[in-house]
Amino acid sequence: MADRAGAAGVGRAHRGPAAGGVHGIRHRRRGAGARGESGVIRVGLFGLLGSGNLGNDGSLESVLRFLRAEHPEARLTAFCGGPDIVSSRYGIDATALNWYAGEYRTASGVRAVALKGLGKLVDVWRTAAWVRRQDIVIVPGMGVLEATLPLRPWGFPYSLLLLTLAGRLFGTKVALVSVGANVIEHRATRTIVKSAGRLAAYRSYRDAGSRESMREMGVDTSRDEVYPDLVFALPAPPPGHSTGVVGVGVMAFRGGNDERERAEQIYRSYVDGMKGFVHRLVEQGRPVRLFSGDQVDSPVVDEILAECGPLVSASSASSLDAIMREMAAVDSVVATRYHNVLCALKAGKPTISVGYAAKNEELMAGMGLGEYCLPARSVDVDELIERFIALERRSDGISTTLAECNAAAGQRIKHQFAALTAVFEKSR
Repeated sequence: MADRAGAAGVGRAHRGPAAGGVHGIRHRRRGAGARGESGVIRVGLFGLLGSGNLGNDGSLESVLRFLRAEHPEARLTAFCGGPDIVSSRYGIDATALNWYAGEYRTASGVRAVALKGLGKLVDVWRTAAWVRRQDIVIVPGMGVLEATLPLRPWGFPYSLLLLTLAGRLFGTKVALVSVGANVIEHRATRTIVKSAGRLAAYRSYRDAGSRESMREMGVDTSRDEVYPDLVFALPAPPPGHSTGVVGVGVMAFRGGNDERERAEQIYRSYVDGMKGFVHRLVEQGRPVRLFSGDQVDSPVVDEILAECGPLVSASSASSLDAIMREMAAVDSVVATRYHNVLCALKAGKPTISVGYAAKNEELMAGMGLGEYCLPARSVDVDELIERFIALERRSDGISTTLAECNAAAGQRIKHQFAALTAVFEKSR
C-alpha cells in the first residue's frame, strides 16, 4: 500500500457512499459497452481492496507497479471493498464492491436483512455494468478461492461469481492472478467458488496446494500455472543491524467456517498462547515489536501491550511495504497471518509460522523453513520457545537460504507478469 504515485489514465477519486448507507454506481466514461479506443486498454482491479487487510492491498500494489511500468497506457479502475482508500492511496478511480454499505456486517433487524437482500439483486446490475466497461479485469492475488477463515457463500464468493459470469457475458477477460485456494467443505460455498473459478479466463495460483485444491473440486487446472505470491514482486527493504528485537505478528484468530461455535474459545486460547510467548521473551530481557495484518487484529495487539510491559511496542504500519521495513529492524519473527510471515521471509528474517492453514506451511517449506511451523489452534508456549531458540541458533545459515529463495521467487514472479502481458495482448 506504499505506492502513492498516480498513473496515466487516472480517473476522478471516489467520493464515498451515497446517503442512506448504500453505495451507488457512477458512470465515469461514455461508451460503456464499447471497447477501449486504439492503443488504450481498460483494466479493472477487483477484490476486497482498501478494506483494512494489508496483504490484499500489498497484492494490489504489486500489480499496480507492474501495470504502471509495463502498461502505462492502461486506464485503471477498481471495484473494491474500500473505494475511498484505494482511490486516495493509489490514485485510481474506484467504485464500491457492494451497493449496501453494511454487506459484511451481521444483519440484525428487518430493515438490515431487507437491505442486504436488495443489495444482492442490485449488485447483479452494478457488477455487470462495471465489467462491461473493462477490457480485462484482474483479481490481484489474495485467497479469493479459499475458505480458511469464516466465510458466507453470499458474501465475497457471490461477488466473485457475479464478476466471472459478467466477464463471460460481455467478453471481458477475468484473470485470477496468483490467488490462493483450498478444498471447501461447505456445499454452497464450494459450488459458488468452484463456478467462479471455472468461469475465469485465466487462473494462476500462489502455491501448488491451491492448484491441487481447485483440481480436487472439479476445475480443469491442466493449463493453470503456479507462481510465487504477488508480494514477492515488491521491493525488499535494505537489511538492518542486529537489535535484539523479536517481531511477533498476531491476529484475531477465531478458527474456520466449521468452528463458529468454538470461535471465542479458539480466540482465547490463541491470544493467551501468544501473550504467554511474549511474556517469556520479556522475562529474558528481549524487546518485542508487535505486528498485525488487518485492522480487526487491533484488540489482540492492545491486550498484549496492556499486559506485557514497557519492552513491548506495536507497529502502526499501514502497508506491507512499511511492515517489511520495520521487520528489517528486528532479529527474528514469529507470526500468524500469511502475509506477515511472507514479509518476514522477504526481509530475510529467521521466521516461525504459528499458522492456521496449509498455505503458511507451503510458503515456509518453499523458503527452506518447513520445520518451523506450529498450529495457531493450539499454541504451546514451551514448544514455541524451544523452536524459537533453535531458530535463532541457525540464524546465519537461515538468512543465507532466504536470500537465495527470495532471488529465485523474484525471478519466477517475472514470469507471472509476462504471462499476464500475454493475456493483455489477447484482450486488445
